Amino acid sequence: MATPVKLSIVYYSSTGTITEIAKELRDAGEKAGAEVRLVKAAELAPQAAIEANPAWAANHAATLEIPEATAEDIDWADAVLFGSATRFGNLSSQLKQFIDTLGGLWAEGKLADKVYSGFTSSATPHAGQETTLQALYTSVHHFGGIVVAPGFTDPVKFADGNPYGTSHVDGQGTKPVDETTRAAARHQAQRVVRIAAQLKAA
Repeated sequence: MATPVKLSIVYYSSTGTITEIAKELRDAGEKAGAEVRLVKAAELAPQAAIEANPAWAANHAATLEIPEATAEDIDWADAVLFGSATRFGNLSSQLKQFIDTLGGLWAEGKLADKVYSGFTSSATPHAGQETTLQALYTSVHHFGGIVVAPGFTDPVKFADGNPYGTSHVDGQGTKPVDETTRAAARHQAQRVVRIAAQLKAA
């Protein structure tokens, strides 16, 4: 019997939107038969900045039990889902800093031939969601990784509207993660696990 796909979900979330999407991806990945690790990028912001934003402070406190990501979480995985809110059309510094620690694995060829996909959010429509995911995939190309974007491969993607990955507009915290985003996340996780399983069996 084939061994389960090992899926790492590595994310950074300040006010909680990306945390919610990451958990939806985790649940869908497990339902698809994968062994899943949910880990977060280390926080780089000063405590004063976190405490100055009630939503940021609440998410920080609520996710203390989620382990911080390490290079071993990537080495272990057959597939990786990276998540970050968009920051000026790019990844958050926290997730980018984590990716920048993977040079040792890259030098050993241990980032290559894995499946990668991404998810993001922004405060307003558009607002750099696609460029954030494309920036993530630029790193994946350097890894020698295999990008498995969701594309328009299921009707739920025409509702979500982003072929590059799951994305959500949170309206500065006024628009919680909704069923459109959750359905897109479930499809993305299922697709990543399915493609990774096919590659693993080859």
